[in-house]
Parts: sequence; C-alpha cells; structure tokens
Amino acid sequence: MEMLTLFFRTVFIYGVVFVILRVMGKREIGKLSVFDLVISIMIAEIAVFVLEDLNKPMVEGILPMVTLMVVQLTIAYFSLKSQFVRRLFEGNPSYIIKNGQLNREEMKRHRYNLDDLLLQLRENRVMNVADVEFAILENSGKLTVVEKKDNVPAAEPEKPAAAIRYEGLPLPLIMDGKVQDQNLEKIGKTRFWLKRELETRGVKDFKEVFFCSIDHRGKLFLDKKR
Repeated sequence: MEMLTLFFRTVFIYGVVFVILRVMGKREIGKLSVFDLVISIMIAEIAVFVLEDLNKPMVEGILPMVTLMVVQLTIAYFSLKSQFVRRLFEGNPSYIIKNGQLNREEMKRHRYNLDDLLLQLRENRVMNVADVEFAILENSGKLTVVEKKDNVPAAEPEKPAAAIRYEGLPLPLIMDGKVQDQNLEKIGKTRFWLKRELETRGVKDFKEVFFCSIDHRGKLFLDKKR
C-alpha cells in the first residue's frame, strides 16, 4: 500500500511541477536568469521533500510551489514594465572584451578567468583572442562574440611567420602574469626569447602582461595589465 501511495504521489507531484514550470515560461535551462534558476531549484527541492515523507500532507508541498510560481510571475510581469526591475533581478551583460582589449576588472568582478574565456571562445568557433572585437558575457552565462571585420589582431607589429615553426590552435604564452612554459616548449622557444619579444613592445616584466598568445603564423597577441 505504501508503494502504491508513493507511486501516485510521484505522478501527481510530477504533474504539478510540470504545469508550474510551463506556466512560468518556456525559456531553455541554459538561458534562465539567476532568479529563474533559483525558483526552479527551490520548486524541485520542495517536490523531493513531499515525496520523501509520505505522512506529510500534499498541500504542504503544493502551496509553497504555487507561491513561488506566483512570485516568479509577478516579478516577470513588473520586469516587462520596468527596466529598473529587470536589471535588478536579471543584471546587466558585461563586456569581457571591448574594442579588442580584455577587460580584467569585469573578469575579476564575475570571477571569470582566462580558461573560461578561451573555452567559451572555442564554443563560439573562435580560436584566437586577437580576432575578437567584442565578447559579451550575458546574464545567462553565455558568451556572445563579435569578431573583427578585417580579422586583424589588435597587436603591435609582429615578427615574420617564418620565425616560428608551429601549426595548430593559438597557444597562450602568458596568463595573468604567469609564463606557460609547456607552450613555449611546443613552439621551440624559451623565456629569454619571450622576454626579448615583450621588450620590443615596451614590456619589461612578465607580470605586466595579463594575456599573451601566439598563433600559427607566429604573431603575438598582447594584453597588458592596467
């Protein structure tokens, strides 16, 4: 009898959660705002509590879920009417790259590191930071990328491609002031070579560099700390 009760409660709670989430809207999970995601997680947790304790009245689970749905719909309604409310609950998109330059302060504010950036650029089929004019971190956590029209790296004059014998994706040589020695080995170069290249661009110390990479043509992309 207990198993049968659990079965029917599970089916019923599934139906309630399904209806509530459909009423709340059809946005994809990856496009939910932080507020929507919190509401969805809370509804799922409440549903689990009701199923764990068969002695608990169903209304103790359904009422909180309906309350959360009403709260979400109310805020969604006012968000449509007011930009202030919309920004308050959903936040603003952030420029991680603007005019070809990395925005270190925004990255720090969102605890967004260089590995995150390189991963999301690859997901956008962009292999070289130097090819990006704008990279915008949306409220959902998705990265929107706008490439440079002429696809020319925003860097100072580079050495000829023949100076580097390397084929493959752009390699980070310096990340947040730290030299990536394993990548230097891949292109057959040393720290001495890298330091000399940086000095020609007005950089005296590796710690002055936020990000530096090299592409298959031997061209460096350099972004200094500011």
